[in-house]
Amino acid sequence: MKLRIIYFSIICANFVALNSCTGGYSFTGADIDANIKTITIEYFQNRASLVQPNLSNVFTETLKDKFVSQTNLELINYNGDLKLQGEITNYNVTAQSFQGNETAALNRLSITVRVKYTNSIEPDKNFDTSFSRYADFESSQSLSAVETSLIQEISEELVIDIFNKAVANW
Repeated sequence: MKLRIIYFSIICANFVALNSCTGGYSFTGADIDANIKTITIEYFQNRASLVQPNLSNVFTETLKDKFVSQTNLELINYNGDLKLQGEITNYNVTAQSFQGNETAALNRLSITVRVKYTNSIEPDKNFDTSFSRYADFESSQSLSAVETSLIQEISEELVIDIFNKAVANW
């Protein structure tokens, strides 16, 4: 019985200690100043030479979902304490691995986005950077067969990179 009371006391003490932290840290790795309450994420236009119609929407919504689900920030349309804006600058497919008969064994879908991040509370954290990610697929598969899943996969990886640079300070 005494052992249960000790365990319960330790758990309660840890809970109180974690809840009393006033810093901006979270279990997601985000380090956001306590004065920052809102974020504005603008629509990322596709300015790549090869335009995929759903890419802008998929990327923008994935970015919004990440910040809403992983932070306590309120998503607003204008004048957020944090602001993300930018454009998709590259979307292309290239052959990667060649077989003996000079045909490609793998193709690579690459996506690059330029992101301008503005932090109105801590302007020293502002950046304007391009992020690139890719995914390979078998050349026996057509792009149209795998494009939707690859776009989602690459968008999620790009969003993680952007999130880490913006609020996780990695």
